[in-house]
Amino acid sequence: MAQVYIWEYIVKQEFTEEFQNIYNYDGAWVKLFKKAQGYIGTELLMDSENNNRFVTIDRWDSAESRAEFMIKFSSQYKELDLLCDELTVRENLLGEFSAV
Repeated sequence: MAQVYIWEYIVKQEFTEEFQNIYNYDGAWVKLFKKAQGYIGTELLMDSENNNRFVTIDRWDSAESRAEFMIKFSSQYKELDLLCDELTVRENLLGEFSAV
């Protein structure tokens, strides 16, 4: 069953362009996710009223595929996540959802 992970980010004003480059459809996160089986895609959305607020929607074919990715690519994930920490004021997992 398809699994969706939705994240919210409040980005520091001076890093919004860099954030968009890293999190968009061909950015560093997508390139890392594409190394794993079961990754479907990512969508980056910007709040219409607050251009420092973004949401990403990551789609996987199953929770198991994402879990396998997190194990296999944990060091690369942590490295990229640490690099991106300086770009944001806040990062929040809004939820994990299953397709129905």
